[in-house]
Amino acid sequence: MLWTDLDHGLTDNDVTERVKNKQTNITIDDLTRTTYQIIFDNLFTIFNIVNMAIAILISITGSFNNLFFLGPVIVNLIFGTYQELKSKRALDRISLVNEHEISTLRNGLFVNVKKEDLVLDDLIKLSRGDQIPADGIVRQTDRLEVNESSLTGESNSIEKKPNDKVLSGSFIVSGNALIQLTAVGANSFISKMSLEVRQEKHKISFLMKTINTIIKVLTYTLIPLGLALFFSSYLQDHSYNKAILGTSGLVIGMIPQGLVLLATVALSVGALNLTRKKVLVRSLSSIETLARVDVLCLDKTGTITTGNLSITDIVAKNNSSKQELINIAKSIVIGTKETNQTATAITNYQSDYDLITYKTTIPFSSEKKSSGLIDESGNKYLMGALEFMLDDPNPNDIEAINNHAKSGKRVISITKNDTLLGYLLIVDEVRKEAKETFSYLSNQGITLKIISGDNPLTVSNVAQQANIKDAKHFIDLSKFPGDIDYNQLVTEYTVFGRVKPDQKKYLIMAMQEQGLTVGMTGDGVNDILAMKQADCSIAIAGGSDAAESTADFVLLNKNFDSMIFVLNEGRRVINNIERVASLYLLKTIYSVALTIIFIFMQTDLPFHPSQMTPVNMLTVGIPTSLLALQPDYRPPAGKFMRNVLEIALPAAINIVIWTMIITTIAHFTNMPHSNSSTLIVLLICSIEFATLYVVGRPINRLKIAIFVILYTLMALIFIFSGNIFNLVSPLNKSMIIYSAIIVIGSYPIFEITRELLGRRIFSRFAK
Repeated sequence: MLWTDLDHGLTDNDVTERVKNKQTNITIDDLTRTTYQIIFDNLFTIFNIVNMAIAILISITGSFNNLFFLGPVIVNLIFGTYQELKSKRALDRISLVNEHEISTLRNGLFVNVKKEDLVLDDLIKLSRGDQIPADGIVRQTDRLEVNESSLTGESNSIEKKPNDKVLSGSFIVSGNALIQLTAVGANSFISKMSLEVRQEKHKISFLMKTINTIIKVLTYTLIPLGLALFFSSYLQDHSYNKAILGTSGLVIGMIPQGLVLLATVALSVGALNLTRKKVLVRSLSSIETLARVDVLCLDKTGTITTGNLSITDIVAKNNSSKQELINIAKSIVIGTKETNQTATAITNYQSDYDLITYKTTIPFSSEKKSSGLIDESGNKYLMGALEFMLDDPNPNDIEAINNHAKSGKRVISITKNDTLLGYLLIVDEVRKEAKETFSYLSNQGITLKIISGDNPLTVSNVAQQANIKDAKHFIDLSKFPGDIDYNQLVTEYTVFGRVKPDQKKYLIMAMQEQGLTVGMTGDGVNDILAMKQADCSIAIAGGSDAAESTADFVLLNKNFDSMIFVLNEGRRVINNIERVASLYLLKTIYSVALTIIFIFMQTDLPFHPSQMTPVNMLTVGIPTSLLALQPDYRPPAGKFMRNVLEIALPAAINIVIWTMIITTIAHFTNMPHSNSSTLIVLLICSIEFATLYVVGRPINRLKIAIFVILYTLMALIFIFSGNIFNLVSPLNKSMIIYSAIIVIGSYPIFEITRELLGRRIFSRFAK
């Protein structure tokens, strides 16, 4: 390794040479999948492969009109891929806007450089809250402390000295440093270990996990049943073509075509809608997770309040003056290079001041809740929370501070050599939309908890101003030095003050142990451990880089009321996918049941693939695509399979029973197979339209119009396009009575079956 000049950094020629040698910080990690990955994943699904295999077999028979079933498959594929690519482009654009630059020493000057434009041996300047972008070695430091929990699992901060190594993915919790990069891009530690902070906690959502389980079961079921049905049919009359066509008709029905694709598309459209509201989505599954959140944990600053702090008063004590306190406060802020909201409030207060000449600084520590400096005479100045700065503070001072805190003020104490000189009173305005937002979230059944490092009296007062329920129930965690029963605390209290970063994490864990789905909002480095632990996390833009990298959502507009839109978008996706899943699984259930039955029956298989094509398209493909985009902001009901099967199972049972009745009648009346198969397809069509009507509730004018159009198209296909799809007109003399009975009787019988089975028997069993 060559030591880079600390005064000059790399030259332009040095950078060009390293770029040429591909020694840049470009990694394979990306916020979104590549275009190739999206196309590949949508094209090569297990069901697309099965569909293509069936299409090849049908082509061998020469019955090309039975290939119409590929139409909905291709349409779903194109629509789904297009929507995902559209969402990707929007996410990529908004990600670039949100991208942070890193102060880098080049040609003797510090310039801002994008993360991926860093090169080997670059000298970068980082401070508290920054995430380390690549592996490096500390060249200069001012009491640097690094948290490597994203890499090692250890939450304790580690002090780093000159020549110590630092790893990409970790973040700085205290101090600042000049770091020389020793491994960039794919060669960095975090790339090799595949442990990017924003990826390590993402799990498959409940909805996708359920759908994937269904697919897995069907995969193991479909192939053996299909083979058994084929050989059973072939052995009846040794007709290879007839066996293929009949088997294909039922096997295609087993495939919930488009369900996975539709779920992915719905989530992608949700992400796209959120980007339009200036919300960056880092994980599609997190959209669903947030919609299922039971408890939302909030940090005070930046969420309940605007984060626009201002000093309202200065209280001087022990012969000090207000000007002296301002001089000390500004000297500490400038010396420690703090850039948070408190530091900004101090910097913006009063233009006239005299800086203290210091020989060393004391960076902010979450443990001590203070920062400071030591002047040339050895005097030690600290600024922060008095009860942490002094071992034995005066009770009168603590009482005075608490009185100010009760009124919602934040108190920043200043000491010199362990003597209180006075304190600054800082206020933070409550967001205008806070009351309405928190009221809405509470009415939606979401419990709100406030977890903050501030004085609990201050936090409780601010929370009460925002009308957060039970905000008077607060606790000071700094008074629990030993083992803490976090499970009891999260049950009893709403506001938690003086909370250390690791304690925030433990509070989240305690809620999760109680079976709750927990969301966490934050904007600072002290929130990161809790945000990583939470089921989903939300960062307010403009805070810590590391917090934004950890979060599942970043509110780029810095408006917390965007949470309402995020919550509703997730609920819309979940409710609509659950709604349309009934139609997909209905087809799967009756197809599996009929396959098993017809394996043992000495009769023709019920229908061909071409006959089911218009049914699948008009009762499932088109309406589910439209319903999946409808507004539906109800809280998720849970019990996905129960809710789906409560509708799908009665409908499937109706189809199976009616199919057996029609098959039996056809057998004893010598009805032509073309007639019986048409009646069975008409039956399936009628019951699926009945199911569509049920899942489409509540009904509005738009849904009625769509329903009428689809129903009319289906009637026209049956009457005028029979030859194309191997259907016989239901108005045929020999068919009209049977057709009328099916069309008129399917809906009331379905509702009766649903009442008896779906609501009474199955729902009790599912509980």
